[in-house]
Amino acid sequence: MKTGHRLLRFVPVILVMGTIFLLSHQTGSDIQLPRVPGIDKLLHALAYGVLAGTAVYAFPPGTRRRRTLGVGLAVMVFCLLHGLADEFHQSFIPGRTAGWADLAADAAGSMLAVYGWFRFSAPGTMVPVKEPGIRS
Repeated sequence: MKTGHRLLRFVPVILVMGTIFLLSHQTGSDIQLPRVPGIDKLLHALAYGVLAGTAVYAFPPGTRRRRTLGVGLAVMVFCLLHGLADEFHQSFIPGRTAGWADLAADAAGSMLAVYGWFRFSAPGTMVPVKEPGIRS
């Protein structure tokens, strides 16, 4: 596979990371969430679950199909580090604070996504995504 096609698998990761950055860059007064208990943590978990899913997709198809523990751990560590950086970034935004509970929600979302990948994709039987330049 051409290098350019391999790099295309990282586009979703970068888009999700950018979206998280833009959302975390909003001042506290700009954020209007519904008054539902725990919605903030649920949204953190959802965002980082999506980030984990895109990070899994960034691995080569053969690696994804093997569902190794190393890939799962790498994705969770990547998401945790991004969550740490995001919380640090938020500490400089007016009306926002960094919080361990938010980081825990980020970690939970990434762990759930990785668990779903392990649980619901049988080794070697994942439906391959047709990638440019690959013949079936």
